Parts: sequence; C-alpha cells; structure tokens
Amino acid sequence: MPARDAASGLWKGRAVLHVDMDAFFASVEQLDHPEWRGRAVVVGGSPQGRGVIAAASYEARAYGVHSAMSAARAARLLPADAVWARGNFERYAQVSAAIRALFEAETPHVRMASVDEAYLDVTPSEARPEHPVAVARRLIDAVDAMGLSCSVGVATSATVAKIASDRDKPHGLTVVPPGTEAEFLAPLAVGLMPGVGAVSQERLVSHGVLTLGDLAALDDATARDLVGSGGPDLVRRARGVDPTPVRPREAAKSVSREHTFATDLREEGEVLAELTRLTDEVCARMRRKGVAGRTVTVKLRYSDFTTRVASRTVATATDSPEAVLAAARETLRSAWTPGTGLRLLGVGVSHLVDPAEQLDLFGEADAERRGRDERLGSSLEAIRERFGDGAVGVGLDGIGDTDT
Repeated sequence: MPARDAASGLWKGRAVLHVDMDAFFASVEQLDHPEWRGRAVVVGGSPQGRGVIAAASYEARAYGVHSAMSAARAARLLPADAVWARGNFERYAQVSAAIRALFEAETPHVRMASVDEAYLDVTPSEARPEHPVAVARRLIDAVDAMGLSCSVGVATSATVAKIASDRDKPHGLTVVPPGTEAEFLAPLAVGLMPGVGAVSQERLVSHGVLTLGDLAALDDATARDLVGSGGPDLVRRARGVDPTPVRPREAAKSVSREHTFATDLREEGEVLAELTRLTDEVCARMRRKGVAGRTVTVKLRYSDFTTRVASRTVATATDSPEAVLAAARETLRSAWTPGTGLRLLGVGVSHLVDPAEQLDLFGEADAERRGRDERLGSSLEAIRERFGDGAVGVGLDGIGDTDT
C-alpha cells in the first residue's frame, strides 16, 4: 500500500520496521568517491583472481551483476569503465555504526540483522503515539542526509516487514497495514519467505507449493513432511503471524579467533608470532564489546587433522593482551611441541564479565566515544559474520581468519 494512504489511519497493534540499506558497500564507495556516482561499481576481488563480488551498485546490477557472483564472470558483463573497489571494511563498519545510532535514537528496540539491515519495534503507545510510517519516513530522510539510501518495510511483524522492504528497491517505502498481511503475502513466490532456502524451495515447488498463499494453506503435518520440524512455523509466518519480539543480539559468551594455515607451522617462533597476533585481535574485540574474561583457551589442529582444545583460568577477568598472551603461551606449551605440524591455531576467552568501571575524568563526551566504539565493534563483527572469515583486514581474496 502507498505510504501516504497507510499513514492516514490509525495503526492498531505492533509496528515493526525492516530497514535495508541499498547496495550498501558500493554506495559507501560512491559516497567517498563522488566521481564514481552514476558508474557501475563493484566491491570485491580482482577480476584476474578467483574473488567474488561482495556488493554491486545499481548501475552494475543493470548489467546482471550481483553479490556472490564470481569476479571473472562480472568482468565479462561489465563495461570497460566499471569501477573495481577492493573494499574498505573498517569504513563500512564506521558508517554502519552511525546508521545504528540513528535507529537507536528512535527506539531502544533495535536488532541489527547484519551490517546493512535492522529491525526496529516502533509500536505506537500512549507515551509515543507517533504513526510508524512517520518514523519510517524520518529514517529514510536521515539516511538520505548521510548521502546514502535505504528501503523500509512497515508491518506488524519482522517477517512481513522484511519481505516488504524488498518490494520497492532502491529507496522504497512499502507499508502492510494491520489485517492485510495474508493478502499481501499470498501471491508472492514461496522462496521469498525468510528461512526457505534453495533445498526447501525446490522441495516445496516440486509438491505444487509455488506461492506463500500455497504455503499458508498447508496443514502442519504436511508442512513437517515437506520441510522438516520448522514447517509449521513457516506456515504460520506465511499467514502473516509472527509474534517474535525485536530484541538486540544476545551478548557474546566468548570471543575467539582462529586461523587455518596454507602450510603447516612447525617453528616455535612462527607459532608464537601467530599466537600473539590472534591474542591481540581477541583482546581488541573484547575492548570493543566492553567485556573481560577469565578463561583463556587455545585450539590446535595438527597435521593429521586431530584437534586439541586446552584452557587455563586466570585469577581476575582481563582484556589485557599481555595477560591473555601469558596464559595462552602457558596453555600452548602444555599442548604442543616445537616441530609438530600445526594446520590451525586459535585463541579464545570466555567467562566474560563487564569490567569494573574506571573513574570517568572526561564525563559524557567520553561515554559517547565509548558508545561509538562499541557500535563500530559490533558492525565489524556483523561484516565478518555476513561476508566471511577474512572480510575485515585481509580482503576478499586472502586466506581468511575464522571468527567463532
């Protein structure tokens, strides 16, 4: 329904926004390089290598290029003046953190689904009776003011809002008023339902379930037979029923990094250098998340593919690289002998707690800085989760590190 019509009446019940940034990585590149605006821009590996496309501007999409496509194939489709951006993931995380701050200024009920999309609960209340479509428009304007673009779906549930946000991209606003969810969903292809992957879609289609209306018409037993234990939930959501609340991501129970080597490591100096690097990254992540931990774990996978995990608990929770490295080195010595081939090494810290607050000499300004740092750290983690092991730091063609 057009937003101007939907905003004219009262909104009854829950209101969830799904905000999806349009061609986010490529759009940030065009923001930072105005001379690239209007040109086909792709972010990803070199067309001469075996990289893949992480993002494509809408100008590039007009040539049939999309994310996850091989760079070599994209090169065959794109014009000669296309821009190939290696990618600046620290910058994307920075922009994502700024966008997240816009969301959190509107409501405390925000869940970042990835670095470039989020769910917001903006249900009207006595304390805040504002119509959800007005909130959506304000967010679109705020993102516009940053020089970027987003598309927003407004509905009574996260499922319907997500599907709606993709109906009018880029820079779209699609509203599904309360009571019209099933009607909106019914004619859409079954593969548009979040949670219906390629295998499930193929099985459903082979049994005549082509649309979300077809899926909504199934009984629970048939749905279970076709797609497993999650079938009944898919049926309910295809009917527009999804009471799942919008909650922030759960706090991490541990922070870890691991790396698989192209060639086995055997020399003590090489192994200790890698252990130090992984420890530094783990501690940096803990500081960004505002946590400290007491249990240090080292993971080793030997040349014969056997894996050993050893841990050591320290007296006081810490995020100090020196303290964590000391515990990690002691643990390593108990589990590895120089000369033994290592194909994987990992470092983790668990039993996380909030560190004791230090006396704040800088007041609110420093608190705001810490908040920005935490949002930046969360955005970096979201990039790694969505785009793969080595997205931040080593680039898309490198042998990535794995976050666990």
